Amino acid sequence: MNMEFEKKLALPNEVQEDNPLTEDMELNIADKRKQVKDIFEGKDDRLLLIIGPCSADNEDSVIDYISRLCPIQEKVKDKIFIVPRIYTNKPRTNGGGYKGMLHQPDPTGKSDLYHGIVATRHMHMRAVRETSFVCADEMLYPENHQYLDDLLAYVAVGARSVEDQQHRLTASGIDVPVGMKNPTSGDYSVMMNAIFAAQSAHTFIYRGWEVHSKGNPHTHAILRGYNNKHGQAQPNYHYEDIVRLCDYYDSMELVNPAVIIDTNHANSNKDPFEQPRIIMDVLNSAKHNERIAKLVKGFMVESYIEDGAQKVGGGVYGRSITDPCLGWEKTKDLILRIADHIS
Repeated sequence: MNMEFEKKLALPNEVQEDNPLTEDMELNIADKRKQVKDIFEGKDDRLLLIIGPCSADNEDSVIDYISRLCPIQEKVKDKIFIVPRIYTNKPRTNGGGYKGMLHQPDPTGKSDLYHGIVATRHMHMRAVRETSFVCADEMLYPENHQYLDDLLAYVAVGARSVEDQQHRLTASGIDVPVGMKNPTSGDYSVMMNAIFAAQSAHTFIYRGWEVHSKGNPHTHAILRGYNNKHGQAQPNYHYEDIVRLCDYYDSMELVNPAVIIDTNHANSNKDPFEQPRIIMDVLNSAKHNERIAKLVKGFMVESYIEDGAQKVGGGVYGRSITDPCLGWEKTKDLILRIADHIS
């Protein structure tokens, strides 16, 4: 093979044993997971807000950001349930650039996957311990999910991974809600087939084992926009787009029909300042259509301490080094505005 095998990495159970959860953390995680599941099952009518940096590039600034969410969550707790984003893997369209903390615990340093694995677990643990939030991450590498599987409240499968068999089968064995994004082509059928597969039981190979999954009844859709044949960003959060998704759900034997609207990526053409407008557009659509109101469970928002983005090594504390994000002051205003808009 045309690759060099440098070292064998620690197994997930070894990393968990070296970095264990306390009993209080386990109880908190179980409670938060139940609340998120209740939202997807329709037992809890609060809006889910999955919000945070595009990529979790610096532990201190990420925990600082999440800590700022605590008093806001308290103010809106009857209407909004916040799940912070701690995205530790970053998919890259052409393979270049910063790939996330998993690859580079220090964004300016070289790749170090073992220390990256430990750093990502430490950051998620610190969020639970210091803020009581239980967070979301993207499953970029299915075989790595077990390093964090006892810590997460929500998992996303990205637009470039949603058609991959291993992502679908692994999602079928995950015990928290998993969102399947529409692919970059915008083809709803790819996303819906992924949801069907993940809600079903399977036998497959995982980390060298023959495993049997039971199916994940909380797998659902994420609409994130798409690119047309010319590579131009096109939104799919509009009224007609969500009605079309309602029709897809009606035609398939799926439980817990649901969608999360990703307000950035192709929906906003990566303009983070469009995210508040998109949310209000969807909330207005929900007020005019009961099917939309029932299907839309929440939103994904890319937000950090400072507006915009910078290059790796830019030096501005709390500013994204990947996609541009909405800054803290605008984020705080947005969350309060959403709560005021919800009847």
